[in-house]
Amino acid sequence: MLTRLLSIPTALLASAALLLGAAPGSARADDGSSSDVADSAAAHPNQFRLGMYYIHSAVSADDLSGPFVPPGLNLRVKDMYTPYFAYVRRLSPHFELELAAGWPPLAKTIARGPAYLGSVPYNGQEISTARWFGPTLLLNYKLFDETHRFRPYFGVGVNYTKFYSRHSTPAGNAAAGGPTSIDLPASVGPAADVGLSYRVLDRLTVYASYSYSYVASRLTANTGGVIRTSHVNFGPRALVISAGWSF
Repeated sequence: MLTRLLSIPTALLASAALLLGAAPGSARADDGSSSDVADSAAAHPNQFRLGMYYIHSAVSADDLSGPFVPPGLNLRVKDMYTPYFAYVRRLSPHFELELAAGWPPLAKTIARGPAYLGSVPYNGQEISTARWFGPTLLLNYKLFDETHRFRPYFGVGVNYTKFYSRHSTPAGNAAAGGPTSIDLPASVGPAADVGLSYRVLDRLTVYASYSYSYVASRLTANTGGVIRTSHVNFGPRALVISAGWSF
């Protein structure tokens, strides 16, 4: 799955090149309407986008450490789907500012390690859940001019992720030896994206994009005063399919 996800940016750019090379008439607006397209873009500099996120977490984490912890206890996070929302402001014919967020998805943490801890099942068990609120601010650069229907783009920015509604599951409590509370401080880190847009109408555009955000935190599990910790880089990669309306 990760290999397929990492091939998405190349595929998006290759698709743009093929479309522009094979169908130049459809990629660019008719000459008589070029000025109208540019005027419409300048007159409607705001855009609201709605779509869906597919999020794959390429987790890299230190093994859990603390009292009574055997070696090799680790974790992974299940893939997630969630609605995508964004407000975009056109700054110039080539630059735009995007504030994107998703409906906070429920992240399910799965144990990795030995099959059992004593007589308690461990590997593959769902041991905790948490919701993520992770808005991202991106400065995007769009290739070609506004008369082209197809426009590849790329951007860089910053992500903020807050973890809330953190719960240890019954399987997690059993593995930890009792009821367990979980702490995950908020994360701030760089983000980047690459994508392809297609202008359907003067004010309606569809998008496909792939993004990466650095999301890391220090996990602290407290089981009746017994503290176990791990540093976790969640490594979320997101594929977004969306449509935008300019106003």
